[in-house]
Amino acid sequence: MTMNINIETIPGLFFRKWGDRTGINQARTNGNDEAPLRSELFSSDQMEQHGKILAGLHRLKHGRPKARLLTRLAANETRLFEIHSLLTGDVKEERRITPAADWLLDNYYLIEEQIQTARRHLPKGYIRELPRLDTGPSDGLPRVYDIALEIISHGDGRADLESLGIFVSAYQSVTALKLGELWAIPIMLRLALLENLRRVAVRIAADRINRNLAEFWADQMTEVAAKDPKNLILAIADMTQSTPPLVSSFVAELARRLQGHGPGLALPLTWIEQRLSESGLTIEHLVRAETQQQAADQVSMSNSIGSLRLLGSIDWRTFVEKNSAVERILCAEPSGVYDHMDFATRDRYRHRVERLAKKTSGSETGVAEHAVQLASEAVSNNMTVRETHVGFYLIGEGVAKLKQRAGVHSSPLDVLYSFGLRHPLFLYIGAILLLTASLSLAFVMKAMGEGLHGWILAAVGCLIVLCSSHLSVALVNWLATCLTEPKPLPRMDFSKGIPSEHRTLVVVPSMLTGIEAIEELIESLEVRFLANRGANLHFGLLTDFCDAREEHCPEDLPLLHLVQTRIKGLNEKYRGTENDTFFLFHRKRCWNAHDKIWMGYERKRGKLSDLNALIRGGSHDAFSHIIGRTDVLLNVRFIITLDTDTQLARDSAWQFVGTMAHPLNRAKFCN
Repeated sequence: MTMNINIETIPGLFFRKWGDRTGINQARTNGNDEAPLRSELFSSDQMEQHGKILAGLHRLKHGRPKARLLTRLAANETRLFEIHSLLTGDVKEERRITPAADWLLDNYYLIEEQIQTARRHLPKGYIRELPRLDTGPSDGLPRVYDIALEIISHGDGRADLESLGIFVSAYQSVTALKLGELWAIPIMLRLALLENLRRVAVRIAADRINRNLAEFWADQMTEVAAKDPKNLILAIADMTQSTPPLVSSFVAELARRLQGHGPGLALPLTWIEQRLSESGLTIEHLVRAETQQQAADQVSMSNSIGSLRLLGSIDWRTFVEKNSAVERILCAEPSGVYDHMDFATRDRYRHRVERLAKKTSGSETGVAEHAVQLASEAVSNNMTVRETHVGFYLIGEGVAKLKQRAGVHSSPLDVLYSFGLRHPLFLYIGAILLLTASLSLAFVMKAMGEGLHGWILAAVGCLIVLCSSHLSVALVNWLATCLTEPKPLPRMDFSKGIPSEHRTLVVVPSMLTGIEAIEELIESLEVRFLANRGANLHFGLLTDFCDAREEHCPEDLPLLHLVQTRIKGLNEKYRGTENDTFFLFHRKRCWNAHDKIWMGYERKRGKLSDLNALIRGGSHDAFSHIIGRTDVLLNVRFIITLDTDTQLARDSAWQFVGTMAHPLNRAKFCN
């Protein structure tokens, strides 16, 4: 009896065709092109040296590149999904999978999240602004992407903040990276890790296909050996005729299934041993190589997934500032203000340098140096603190000087925008008049074409002008909201505490109307304090009695006693320093001859005026009762006034004070 196995019925053929369709078989034959990002592991010193070498090798090209990274990301997403589906099918069929495949299945949700994050934070316009390489394996790709590939490659999928900082610092000791490239590092690391995951996953899937094929032949030969041993040689012949891939995954799985199951099943292993000997290999060697490869794939897979998790926990703002050459230059500005500003303001300055550098033939560091030079010249000329601050030339009135010094090339649109900033009213009214005239002229010409003349045309023209003006105002207002960008005020960083030279008092002007109202006032004042605690931040109530026909009313003293007791209780409850935190400033009623009534002088405005006079060293006579030691108030720089129904959000007090304390926001008194 002869037995012929039809190769076309082999289930493994499906996996071969699937591998051809997804590119797995091609990746398996390409070798290095699709190999995992796994180069020699470097120590910290080696990473530093490699960063310098890589910076010397990189050459940049000009022009607008294509968004190849987005195309690659989409391809990686497709491959990972298909391989995940394949491995999921193996699990459902209770097939044995490798540890690396197990890692991929367990963390596939994270991979999907990272793909969406990468797609969201990598718009096409952003990619095109990044400098790209002119030579090497990453020709045409962003320079920072090649840096990410090198970091992942020499860490076997592992990226930690320490090695990353060492590598980037070493690279910039030879060639400075642009600010946009530093911000792109986290997203490029994501792309590189996803690329590595895809390459490892392709290898896992390719090995899975080979093992499935080995399982098929092992099952066939085991069945034949059990039922009809004399036809075993035919089954072996069919296997040899199908030219199975004699790679480690196939050989290791076949050996595992056939070894130790009788002398008959040793024949296919003998044939494989003979074929391998032609290449100087043995079954034992390939089994050991397969074990090592599975371990290496597991390490790469686990490192890459762990690095993806790590990327989301790193404070990239600190990383960018630490490695930014522009940051180091701006920190050296003579006024010393820059280093004490909050992150948002510093970042705004750096991005301003970045935008100006794009319109010059120089670099970002060159623009930053010009700004610092202008500030230093202002110090030499004994100019004001405002003009000795580098922000005066980046976002303030000295922008024109910086543009001239740095050689910024302004486009016609930039000139129009600058003109609009200098003359906003002229631009606004001019746009309305021009649009009204254009619309009116068009409709009047249409009316004349329809045969209207004389007084009828004049009447229709007036109506047209009226309607056109309304439409023009609406259109200009809409365009103004679309084209005008909000400009946040620069701010100092007082998040760790308001300095004593900027001591601030938060006051709530109010009236003592009743016991419940007083309890609400005290509770709200305490809530504001708990949300904005600080040694140099004080809170107070500015109070009056209600208007009355008489100067004194029977209910006045109980209400005054209650509010005094509550303020004293707050000072005792939160006694943290030698100075009082809570204050009460109460005024007596004055006779208003105009309204014929007893009331607090000028109510809210009068209370604030009397408080300012007190803080500036004036008399206490305006207030009949003061709770709290007022000597500390002589050093108060700012007063924040809140209505009784206005809350002070958490940490908002230091932000207000930081904004007022910035040199560019200080009031200028003109004679």
